[in-house]
Amino acid sequence: MFRPADPPPPSRPHKGRGAVLNPKGRFEPHATVPVDDGWGSLEALMSEPSPETVIRPDRSRSIIAENSSPDIGFDRSINPYRGCEHGCVYCYARPFHAFLGLSSGLDFETQIFAKHDAATLLREALAAPGYRPQVLALGAVTDPYQPAEKRLGITRGVLEVLLDARHPVGIVTKSHLVTRDLDLLGELASMDLVRVAVSITTLDPALARTLEPRCPAPRLRLAAVERLARAGVPVSVNLSPVIPGLNDPEIEAICTAAARAGAHQVNYVLLRLPHEVKELFCAWLETHQPLKKDRILALVRATHGGRLYEPAFGQRMRGSGAYARLIRDRFEQARRRLGLDRRPPMPTHLFRRPSPEGQLRLL
Repeated sequence: MFRPADPPPPSRPHKGRGAVLNPKGRFEPHATVPVDDGWGSLEALMSEPSPETVIRPDRSRSIIAENSSPDIGFDRSINPYRGCEHGCVYCYARPFHAFLGLSSGLDFETQIFAKHDAATLLREALAAPGYRPQVLALGAVTDPYQPAEKRLGITRGVLEVLLDARHPVGIVTKSHLVTRDLDLLGELASMDLVRVAVSITTLDPALARTLEPRCPAPRLRLAAVERLARAGVPVSVNLSPVIPGLNDPEIEAICTAAARAGAHQVNYVLLRLPHEVKELFCAWLETHQPLKKDRILALVRATHGGRLYEPAFGQRMRGSGAYARLIRDRFEQARRRLGLDRRPPMPTHLFRRPSPEGQLRLL
């Protein structure tokens, strides 16, 4: 029996939000699709106010996540929050919300789960007799300095434990709020135990407002790089992601701005569109960049073997094909010209096992 395709869900921009859709999670057995019944129901739905942010407790019983990916330079990480209010429409972490029965769209940036016990769980993990120190990545999935951190201070509590244990840590953030913790970061830096990476996707404030709506403006992120560098904290800049046809013309400008601000290194990651992020990104383009949509998607496919995403290790973060090579070559030339290729290692021999009860040290 012929069954017409379901109509696409309505999309509209929400002030301060990145996603223009809230599709069902990919593990949900049922979905509701609003339709126009002729009585104004669809118009009423489209005029509803933007959803507010809700912070919920995360009941995780462990805090350190391990991975074996050959694409990244660490094998363990800590993420104090699930979901991210920054609302970056391209965020590859959005599909993780499906495991919570939520959408990768608006739910990801409005339904935030906070790990209030993160510091306690971390202290217990580091105190375990079998624990062996390696660099911990803080914020490898969602931003540890997203807006909720200003009030909750979960990331700061994690840093206090790491400082007490003299444990090496690498931080990735888009937020100027990282400078709040310069006292802790400075102490870690004095022992060469910290690296901070600030992600800057564009220098255009208008583009940033729609692409990553609740992130600090690009000028504030560059100001954070400058403050960290002046305080002696090793800081790099991530051009992440590079979106072909949208922000790749800014590669050289962002690298130059990073060097002027005092960064010691720059890195980049090509746009990744796993699972539902494809639909979200395409809807965002249709809403905010309709004239560039076709060209951007064509270039994305050109860097991923004809598809919108290639998940294979070795290709998912750098891409393949002539356009991906062009991006790589431009980036490498800028990095060498500006001296942004220093990669100092971090020591692990200073580690001291903390007391699991959190008692103060006598010596």
